[in-house]
Amino acid sequence: MHLIDRQHLETPYYGSRKMRVYLQRKGHQINRKRVQRLMRIMGIQAVYPRPRTSIPGDGHKIYPYLLKGLMIDRPNQVWAADISYSVPGVQGEHGSSNEPRVYLEY
Repeated sequence: MHLIDRQHLETPYYGSRKMRVYLQRKGHQINRKRVQRLMRIMGIQAVYPRPRTSIPGDGHKIYPYLLKGLMIDRPNQVWAADISYSVPGVQGEHGSSNEPRVYLEY
């Protein structure tokens, strides 16, 4: 359990399958179901995007799409901006550094 806990802190995205491979490479004879049970006892689970993440929660306002039905026929008629940033200490989806990023689209 100590090895599982230490490895989970380094790689929180490891599930029971990857954790089993890690432990077997360390020389332990262990199967996936035992790793599942130990992780369940310890209260840890892999961190990954869960399904249905785009479903709004209760009480959240749904904003209308203001460009629906609008005929865009000249330059500079519509502008949009998207500001994205990453949280310090967490790598992005492409393994990038923690540098803030600003994306401007027009």
